[in-house]
This record gives sequence, C-alpha cells and structure tokens, in this order.
Amino acid sequence: MLLVVVGLFGLAVGSFLNVVVHRLPRGESLLRPGSHCPHCRVKVRPWHNVPVLSWLLLRGRCAGCGRWISARYPLVELGTGLLYVAIAARFGLSPALPAYLYLAAVGIALALIDAAVQRLPNAIVLPSYLVGALLLVPAGLDGLLRGLVAMAVLWTFYFALSMVYPGGMGFGDVKLAGLLGLYLGWLGWSSVLVGTLAGFLLGGFAGVALVLTRRASGKTAIPFGPYMLAGALLALFAAAPIAAWYASFLIPQT
Repeated sequence: MLLVVVGLFGLAVGSFLNVVVHRLPRGESLLRPGSHCPHCRVKVRPWHNVPVLSWLLLRGRCAGCGRWISARYPLVELGTGLLYVAIAARFGLSPALPAYLYLAAVGIALALIDAAVQRLPNAIVLPSYLVGALLLVPAGLDGLLRGLVAMAVLWTFYFALSMVYPGGMGFGDVKLAGLLGLYLGWLGWSSVLVGTLAGFLLGGFAGVALVLTRRASGKTAIPFGPYMLAGALLALFAAAPIAAWYASFLIPQT
C-alpha cells in the first residue's frame, strides 16, 4: 500500500515538476496562469491533466489545437513516480522517507533544467539546504551532524575545483555539491565517496562519448549537475555493495 500511495503521489509531483522545468528558467510564475497549451494557450481542463494517462488518451496532442505535446511530459511524470516507488522501497515508512522524496523531486528538476539551459537555479538549490536539514532532523541527529560535515567537505572540495579550473566547474555545481553532501552524509561516508566519484566517472564517460560521436569538442561546456545527481542516486541505492566490492581489491582476502 505504501508503494502504491507514494507512486501515485510521485506521478502528481512529476506533473508539477514539468511546470517547474518549463517556467522557472523563463522567470515565469509557477502558479499563474494555470496549465495551458504552449501553442494555442488554451487552458488544460482538469480531466486532460491526469499524469501520463491524459497524454496517452489524447495521443500526445492538445485537445484544443491538436498540436503535438512533447513526450517529455509523461516521461517525467512516470519517471518521478517510479523513482518515488524505489525510494519508498529503500527507506520504507521511516522518518527519512520524506527527506529523500524531496531530494528526488528537486534532483529531477535540477537535472532537466541544467541539461536544457546549463543552470542550477538558486531558487531551487538554496532553499533545499534548509528544507533538507529540517526534514532530516526526525531521521536522526547523528546522521544529520555527519551530513552537515559532509556538506561542508563537498562544498569546499568543489569550490577549490572551481577556483583551479573555473572553465570546467561552475558555482552552481559547488552549491549543488553541498546539498548532495548533506543527504549522502546522512547515509554514511561510503555514500559520500561513492556518490562523488560516480558523478565524476559518469560525467567523464559522457564527455568522452560526446567527443567520439562528434556531438561536442574538448572546449564544449557540458552541464555537470545531471551527472552529480546521477552519482548521488547510484550511491543512494548501491553505495554499500560498491564500497565493499572496491575494498575487496584493496584488502587481500584470507
């Protein structure tokens, strides 16, 4: 029952995230006007605004003008719902669950916005420090303290990188690193290490792939936020086995 309820809630959150991703980079209000077709500006009726299902029933077209509506909308809704189910399965009905559901929501929004416009909006990142810390208080003060230390460590580390290599690391990445440190630190130091290294590895692999396919050059700016978030997501679900696997190479087995 928990997974069903959280999954349905995730679909609704995904619908709102579509609004955030579309409007926030443009400086538009998230509340007014209501949902409308980007082509004909006709207001979307409530029964045409059901996550995923409405898009399928309308065959991906506006009910008013018949213009194509991007498949990104149902994919974001479905992806958010599935991720919410996975997180609920990971944490169960625990005090930590709301905190990591919140991280999933802001993470999806930030990844999509950064991929589209290469920007990690302060309007999302900065309030998430306070919201994340408050949500983690009921989950355990020991974990929160470790998270705050990890937040400072990752923020400092990324800030140093941005100073050494300003062309490859933006200050938005620095601020995101601190937020991820808060959440990964609550999980444990192995999660901090795995999440951080995974972000760099995924970003490096993606950069090489883009260069090899000639979709980018060595001087092309590539948004790093999505890979930082993907690394954190990997650590969220698999930090322990990955850390144990890596340790097996460092410590001889008897």
